[in-house]
This record gives sequence, structure tokens and C-alpha cells, in this order.
Amino acid sequence: MLDADTKRRIDTARDILVGKVPDPKSQVEQITIALIYKFMDDIDSETEEWGGERTFFAGEFARYGWARLMRSGLGGHETLNVYAEAITRMPENPGIPPLFRSIFENAYLPYRDPETLRAFLKVIDEFTYDHSERLGDAYEYLLQIMGAQGDAGQFRTPRHIIDFIVAIIDPQKHESVLDPACGTAGFLISAYKHILAANTDDDGNTTLTPDDRNRLAANFKGYDISPDMVRLSRANMYLHDFADPRIFEYDTLTSEERWNERADVILANPPFMSPKGGIRPHNRFSVKSRRSEVLFVDYMAEHLTPSGRAGIIVPEGIVFQSQNAHKQLRKMLVEDCLVAVVSLPAGVFKPYSGVKTSILILDRALARRTDRIAFFKVENDGFDLGDQRRPIDRNDLPQVQAEVAEYLCSLRSAEPADATPAVASGVAETRAEYTAGEPKLGMIVEKARIAAGGGYGLSGERYRMPVGSHETKWPMVKLKDICEAILSGGTPSTKKGEYWTGNIPWITSADIVDVRTATPRKYITYEAIRESATNLIRKGNVIVVTRVGLGKLFRNDFDVCISQDSQGLVLKDNVNAGFLAYILKDRVEDFKRTSQGSTIQGVTKKQLSELEVPLPPLEVQKEIVAEIEGYQKVIDGARVVIANYRPHVPIDPDWPMVELGRKGIFTVMSGGTPKSEVAEHWDGGVPWITLADLPPDDLITEITATKRTISEEGLKKSAARMIPTNSVVVSSRATIGRIGITRIPLATNQGFKNVVIEDTAQAMPEYVALALTKLVPTMQAQASGATYKEIIKSRFVELQIPLPPLETQQAIVAEIEAEQALVAANRELAERMERRIAGAIGRVWGLMEDASRR
Repeated sequence: MLDADTKRRIDTARDILVGKVPDPKSQVEQITIALIYKFMDDIDSETEEWGGERTFFAGEFARYGWARLMRSGLGGHETLNVYAEAITRMPENPGIPPLFRSIFENAYLPYRDPETLRAFLKVIDEFTYDHSERLGDAYEYLLQIMGAQGDAGQFRTPRHIIDFIVAIIDPQKHESVLDPACGTAGFLISAYKHILAANTDDDGNTTLTPDDRNRLAANFKGYDISPDMVRLSRANMYLHDFADPRIFEYDTLTSEERWNERADVILANPPFMSPKGGIRPHNRFSVKSRRSEVLFVDYMAEHLTPSGRAGIIVPEGIVFQSQNAHKQLRKMLVEDCLVAVVSLPAGVFKPYSGVKTSILILDRALARRTDRIAFFKVENDGFDLGDQRRPIDRNDLPQVQAEVAEYLCSLRSAEPADATPAVASGVAETRAEYTAGEPKLGMIVEKARIAAGGGYGLSGERYRMPVGSHETKWPMVKLKDICEAILSGGTPSTKKGEYWTGNIPWITSADIVDVRTATPRKYITYEAIRESATNLIRKGNVIVVTRVGLGKLFRNDFDVCISQDSQGLVLKDNVNAGFLAYILKDRVEDFKRTSQGSTIQGVTKKQLSELEVPLPPLEVQKEIVAEIEGYQKVIDGARVVIANYRPHVPIDPDWPMVELGRKGIFTVMSGGTPKSEVAEHWDGGVPWITLADLPPDDLITEITATKRTISEEGLKKSAARMIPTNSVVVSSRATIGRIGITRIPLATNQGFKNVVIEDTAQAMPEYVALALTKLVPTMQAQASGATYKEIIKSRFVELQIPLPPLETQQAIVAEIEAEQALVAANRELAERMERRIAGAIGRVWGLMEDASRR
């Protein structure tokens, strides 16, 4: 257990560093280096006290000893220089073991403030190493501070969740233990402590023999792709009595060197996210995918020994997504090694992530003994689901742990149901009953039911429905049964101007932006409400547009009156307005299909009242809304970035301005269209660009293919001309100013002006395209024409762009491309969150697979 003084010292060291080293990971690295530095000096001092000689700080490295570093006569800048030089040179020190040299590899001092260093070293000097377990606990606390490596989808696993999984898997002293994505070695340390506790007598003394300890040291292994994580985990293992930790810098998904190694126990919380473009794994995986979470689970399942066990934290996508790779993975797990699934609350990883996760319990030996899988659900893990994760009284983990253990024990003790030939030949296709009955916090489902339909969904909630049911898991209710009232709207008389001078919002469908937002343009008085057909809908209810603007919805967070095109759903206490609004929004198309009317299509109040929706318990409704709106906040932020980004091309007045018609640098070409009635002129394999190849949302489109092609004959018999690769194409007719760069030779129609770069030593196409984006307003202003506007070639060639030296162009393009990559990432993030919202709503309707099914 971490003592208060040690915790205080770590917190103080971080407080000192935070002004100079703001990144938590870098703070951990600096404290790690300093702790190991002092630890080595303390070992040397202890050796001297016992009559031995210093080894860590000997020879030319004696001048870096901690006592010399801390002596009062050393000036601030001198201390800084000595310390910075020491940690940089430590990998060259022949007197320290390879482990310590690896910890100091690439170490450096990231600041040059002597006072900060003095204060920091003073705190480190207070640490004592009289108890290795205390130091190990202190280091684990330090690693917890580091939090998440969110860019890679890695989040620090809470200690109580790690210990929960380890207790279920129950590693033994003779077994090999692996974490193939070990991070800071939290699972390995927990497994080690579990084995120590299991091998202690009543007096608290260990029963492990020296041979047992040597075997343990050899049996624990971890991989991580990050050298920083490897360094931190090696230090963590060392401080927990592993003299030579077997932690390797290794890419589990793309390297093959360790593919043939197996483990009796695998424990892991692998990265949840994949880089853009996906992982490029080698071809030895049984499941073909580029998703890191799919590949990691496949890897762990394949690398268990025949009687091996695993506890793996997985994101919800592994449980229910319907992509082929996900289904193939689940099929393999169900058939080969999965024995239980534990669903965790969505907030376990807060504040780093609100991602919903589950724990897969694999056991190859037990999976062969049963045709069922157990599902358990943790509603509370002892902490609230807010960002602060404050302790609460409710904790399902002990009960779930006991029930899982009882279930696994029942499988191990079960006798074969019959001595079939398969059993005799060693393939034990036997059936084990859970004699203790259904778990209180879970249930047991036959594998055949899980396999039905081919989806192999691993969300236990879907199986709470009666067998054969295809309805939602929640009761279906009619709107009229969950509403206190359904109120129609109306419009106060426009002839009475005094009605429209109040402060009560009155909205029409045009004022509703989305489920969360409405912008009232008119306000009425209470008198107008009393004397007209409109109704006041109090906040906390739902507005449904049933005529003009049919299908729009608004969860009103303020009191509002509605027009005759809407109905107000005044909800009962067991209904959350946000939940109902999102659920109804998901069925807008169905809603529209029920509309009637010859002039104005609409849904009647009676039709609306008969509409059925699923209704989970109120707390579940709130959780679903919180999940959806968490995704929506990310979408909103991403859209702000997308909407507001404008590339800035810095202009130096000393740069020469060059016309697009400047001979020797540019040639401006136009295009043409073959005769549409001559079939032989079309679909001939010559790329022919049209406006459809330049999406309006793209700043600059790289053109690698075209939607239409023409023939060589069509090219010869028309004004179309071939435009070489790396030319800049600009739409110049009707829609003016869409810009692209040709990455293949192609022809264009007459609606384009095409800038061919003749001198690539003076201009690069990417820069020219960026410069032309600034001229779009000028092009539009100079366009002329009665039928449609066009900027003619004679004016286009007179347009000027600044043309700095080529290396300056390259630097500008590189910076803009980096910015555009971030914008593209935001767009992809928004799309991903939209899919998650659809998936969350789909699960309520009983579509337990990915929302793409719908």
C-alpha cells in the first residue's frame, strides 16, 4: 500500500516539474530517471558500508555520484550541467547492468532552469529504498498519473479492473504469463502479486522456493511497440523484484519473430484504435483485418497453450459490430476458447475515454467442455461514472468475481455426459451444466443461440429476450401511454399586434435546427396563448413536427409555444425527453411513410399517439442520452474545425507576382466535349474530367481517376486536349473555382482552365493550386455571360500569383498539408461518432449488430 509520505513526495516532484515539463508522460520519465539514478547511488553506498566497492558510480563515472551532485558547494548551473551530462552519458557506463542502461537510453534534461532542478533533486533526495515493495507501489502511483496515450487508443487500465481480471484468470506460479501490449506492465505486476499472495503461509511468509522465483522471473513476459513504454515497464518490473525483466520492444501485429511463442496465461488491454489506413499485419493471422483491436484479440486467442487462459479488455465494437472480420473473430472465439463475457460500465476509463468495454474470458480447456457461454454485467464498479471517478458504495465486482469463479469451477468439475468416440479420441465434446443455477448478475446462453444468424453477437443484453424473439429487448409502448398529453399547436392572430410583443418563444419547423437546438424568431404573450389555438409546452418535453417540415424534432430545454404544424409530447416521469427525441429521430423515414394529405403531407395526432417505441428503465435512458451526447460534443467540435479552417498562404511583398500566362513557366489550356450522339467517342478509356470529379467540400482534389472517359477518336474529333500529370485544373464555367491537381494524364471539358507547369524548378503544382484558391473571388467577379457565368481565357491568363523560391513553396505546401490532414482527421472523427450514435440508438431498437445493418 502506498504510504502518504511517498505519495506526497511524488506529487511535489510533479508540481515542481509541471511548469517546465507540462506533458505527464515526460514528467514520469524525468522522475523515473531521477529515482533510478538515486537508487543506484544508494546501492553503491550500502555496498561501501558493508566493506565492498562502488560499482555504479566508479571510475570516470564517480564524479556523477548523487552525494557529489547534492553537495552544498556546487553552484546551480554546475549542478544542472553535471546532472544533464550524467543522465545523457549513463548508457555508456560499464558499471551498470543492461536494464539500467536501457532506462537511460535517449534520456535528456528538457529544461535549463537550475532552480527547478535543485528543487526537484531535493525532493528525490528524500526518497528511501528500505522496502522494495513500497518503492514499487510508489512507482505504480507515478505511472497512474501518466494517464492515457489517446492517439494510439491506449488508456491506463484502472488498478481495480486489472486485479479483478487477474483474480478471475488466477495465474499459477508454474505458468507462463504474457501481456502482448503491456504498456507500463500493470497486468504483469498484478499477476505477480496474485501469485505471491497465493503462496504465503498463515504467518505471512512466502512459500515460494528459490527455484519457484527463478521460474517466475523467466515466465513473465511483455511486448510493447513504444520504446518509452518498454523503458517504463522495465523499471516497474525491476522495482517489483524482477532483476532482468523480459519486456521487449516488439510490434505484436506486424512482426513475426515471436509468432511461435505461446503462453499459459495472457492478460491485456490492447489498443482500441487503429491508425489511418489501418494496421498492415503479416499474413499469419487467421482473421484478416486491419483493425488493431481485432488483430490483438486474434493474436491472443491463437497464442494460448492448449490449456491456456486469457482475460482481455475489448471495446464494444468487438462485441457487436457486423463487419466480416468482427464476425469471423467472434465465431472463432465462440467455437474455440470463449467461456464468459463481462460487460463493464461505459465510464470505466474516464476521464480519458467514455468508451464502453467488456472483458473476454478465454479458457481453451473449459471451452471444449461446454456448449454454453456465460454473460455477466457490471453496473457499478465502486466509482461513479463522472470524469472524477469518485468512490461510491455500489460495487458489483466482488459478486461478479465470485459468480464467474463459481461458474468456471462448475465447468472444471463436470463429468463427461457420455463416453462418445470423440471423447475417446481426445476431442472432448461434452456438456457441463451450471449446477448453482443462473448467475444473479448474468446468464448462460447456448452457443447455438449465439451462432444463430451468423452474427455471433457477444452482448449479453440481446439474449435477455425470449428465444426466437426478434423484437427489441425493452418493452414496446405507444406514445399515448407514455405521455401525460399530446398537445397541438396553433398561430395567434397576426391582426393583433399586441399578441406578438411578449417574451414567450413561439416556433415553427423553420426554427428547429436539430434535436438539441431551436432558434425562435417570434415571441408572444400569455394573452395570445389564452385566446388562440397554440399551446405552451413546458421544458423537458418533445416537439414533433407533423406537417410542414415533417419529421423534425426538438427536445425543448425551455418553455415554448408551437405552431399548427407541430405536436407537443408532454411526457410522464418515466420518460427522458432526450431519449425519446433521439429514438423518434431514428424512425423519421418510417414516420414520413405514414403521412397523408393531397396538398400538405402530414401525420395526424391519432397516428402519432399510436406510434410504438422501446422504453428502457429511466436510468438506462439517461445513460443512452449521455453516451449519444458525448459523441455529439465530439462531432460539434470537429465540425467547428472543419467549418472554420481556411488555409493561410503567407505573402511576402518582395516575392515576384507572375501571371498565369507567363510563357516558360505556365501554359493555360482549355478543353472540349466530344459529340454526345456519337457513341464511338465515349467510354474509350481516356480519362475525361467533369465537375463531378471535384467535390465541393474539398479545398483541392487530387485526381487519380475520373467518372467518365472518352475514346481516342473522341479526343481527336473534339476540342478536348490531353492535360499532363501534375497540372492544376480550375472549373471556370457556371460553378467557378473548384480546383484539382491531375495525378494522371487526362482530358477536360470546356468548363475548365488548366494550368500546365512548364518549369518545375520555378513552380510546384501544390503551391500553384493553393495560390489559386485565393483568387477564386476574383475569378467569380470577373466572370461574364448571360446564360451562365464564365471567366474567359484572356482574363484567366492575366491573373497573378506570388511565386517565391521553390524551397519556400515546398515549406508552405508542407505546412498547409499538415493542417489539412488535421481537418481530414476531424471529418473522419465526426463520421465515426455519427456511426456510434447510430449504433447506440440501433441497440435500443434491438439491432445489436452495427448500425450499418439498418
